[in-house]
Amino acid sequence: MPTLRQFEYLVAVADQGHFGKAAQAAGASQPTLSHQLRTLEQRLGVTLVERRTHGAELTPVGREIAARARQVLVQVKDIRDLAERASDSLAGILRFGVSPTLGPYLMPPVIAALHRSRPDLRFYMREGIPDLQAMELTKGSIDMLLGPLPIEGENLHIEPLFREPLMLVAPPDHPLAARQDLVLSDLAGLPVLSLDRRHHLHRDVARQCQQHDMNLLRDYEGTSLDSVRQMVASGLGLAILPELYVRSELARGGDVALLEVEGWSVTRSIGAAWRTNAGFASEYAAIAEKIADEARVLMAD
Repeated sequence: MPTLRQFEYLVAVADQGHFGKAAQAAGASQPTLSHQLRTLEQRLGVTLVERRTHGAELTPVGREIAARARQVLVQVKDIRDLAERASDSLAGILRFGVSPTLGPYLMPPVIAALHRSRPDLRFYMREGIPDLQAMELTKGSIDMLLGPLPIEGENLHIEPLFREPLMLVAPPDHPLAARQDLVLSDLAGLPVLSLDRRHHLHRDVARQCQQHDMNLLRDYEGTSLDSVRQMVASGLGLAILPELYVRSELARGGDVALLEVEGWSVTRSIGAAWRTNAGFASEYAAIAEKIADEARVLMAD
């Protein structure tokens, strides 16, 4: 019968498209991986991988088997977690995915508090695009995910946590920065900067620009919140930034001005996710609750 390790090798080749990279990802030598895949093909009686000079590509049946093998590997991991839970509490390394528009400004105090209460738990933090990280969560590459909603994926438990205000900032010498009587109609026609369109925040900003007749500058998309803020400071336009970021970065002496606009009450929803059948689902729920509590404290200060 095929072994779980052989399935791991097949999934690694499916992900990497290259024998050397797949072997590195699977923690094996390339000859071992290649030999085990040939053995798997012999046992199943089908060709799974087309071997090429500069890479490897799965055959149609290879792709189907790899997809099912991935589900098996995720289920096996959840079974192991469930068995560990029966004998001990959550410990070891938790692979945690988080949006770069949120994690650096919220997670440090959360991790510090969790470390005090769970000294055997370690966080392996991976920042990334939320949609891509949802795929990684489904595949079992990460254990838990924190990011803007919606989070979509098969067999995922989605836990809404809190709503985070989104705030308007402008260059300090912008005419609106000196005014105390701003209303929503004052925003019409103004240029607005944002992150690239893979981020949920880009969609939030685009929605507000459409609603308030602002001009979203699609030719000047930032790679991070810092880069967006710096473009604002240089005078390129306004920006709509998350409150936790504003509190973290502008509290140290900002290079942009916060606009107080009557009627502006824009928020985004933040949630956590984990696999529905995860062995440590109850512990993940407790971590999510801690994150929500910390966020409320930070935004209340």
